[in-house]
Amino acid sequence: MSDPSSESIPPSAPEAAPAATRGDGQAPAASAPPASAGVSAAVGPEVVSPELTPVKQLYDRILAEIRKIYVGQDELVVGTLVALFSGGHVLIESVPGLGKTLFVRTLGRVLGCKFGRIQFTADLMPSDITGSPILDARTQDFRFRPGPVFTQLLLADEINRSPAKTHAALLEIMQEYRVTVDNASHRLERPFLVLATQNPIESEGTYNLPEAQLDRFMLKIVAEYPAAAEEHEILRMHSEQVDFDLRLDELRPVTTPAEILSVTQTCGQVRIDPKLIDYINRIVRLTRDWQQIHLGASPRAGIALLQGARTLAAFSGRDYAVPDDVAQIVLPALRHRVILTAEAEVEGRRVDEVLAELLRSVEVPRL
Repeated sequence: MSDPSSESIPPSAPEAAPAATRGDGQAPAASAPPASAGVSAAVGPEVVSPELTPVKQLYDRILAEIRKIYVGQDELVVGTLVALFSGGHVLIESVPGLGKTLFVRTLGRVLGCKFGRIQFTADLMPSDITGSPILDARTQDFRFRPGPVFTQLLLADEINRSPAKTHAALLEIMQEYRVTVDNASHRLERPFLVLATQNPIESEGTYNLPEAQLDRFMLKIVAEYPAAAEEHEILRMHSEQVDFDLRLDELRPVTTPAEILSVTQTCGQVRIDPKLIDYINRIVRLTRDWQQIHLGASPRAGIALLQGARTLAAFSGRDYAVPDDVAQIVLPALRHRVILTAEAEVEGRRVDEVLAELLRSVEVPRL
């Protein structure tokens, strides 16, 4: 396992692929940075040597502490931190057994935040998530009993196993950070991050997430199986037969909720050049005209790209964003917001490769 301190954002991006023909039949304006497999501990070539800014120092401390117990899954770890410090939420698609629950518990411990988990099932009701009024026998009056959503890091496990009426309970929570019951609003404690998981293999007894729900997630991260060296390290750690609850207790909080909110504001102040805003706008709008895409991305996707690029720049020790920051976040920010045409699906096209072709067709601005 590599030294956590060396996993700073960002390392080199993958090799550029050959220029693609635009889905609208036109030749690309100019070569663009390639789209990587998603957010990782690498974001492309550094423009300048990263400075040890307070944000970067905090980011390195968090990574180092997480790596004491959680091995690999760089895209998941960094993507979650990007969403956390951008005020967003994460949808995780992976097969069971990759340590998602362990990761969220570890993250909660390291960040000094409260952790909660909801196991979504077909009979889960909205009130099981938000809470409900209960009768107080002493006062003969109803008082609100908060549900499990009143936490700071919420793991919504197998979210697609519940019907749409249950998903709807999360819409207001994820967007407005409050719960409204009986015309009374109850604010959630900030920071608040939803990490929802779904299994891409099983379809029996599952429900497709509504587009309105999907659009609430800033990023969709596809967690893959660990590399050979990472899996070897996982087995070695478990061979020591040490209770992981004890390992979690040994982790030290390296930040506080108040500091997280302060750093989130700092990330939001990273400079975005007008040319970079135009670059983001062209990428998002092109998804609505691309030949292989039936439904394009919403303006919220552009906001996700903007905020994600700012946070990645801050993690790199910069106070300005560059096109590489945008290119690195394109796939996680857009893959769940676009729908391919029936013809593209019949041809076996994947969303990620279509988005990669689209990105390569957009001219990269010179800042």
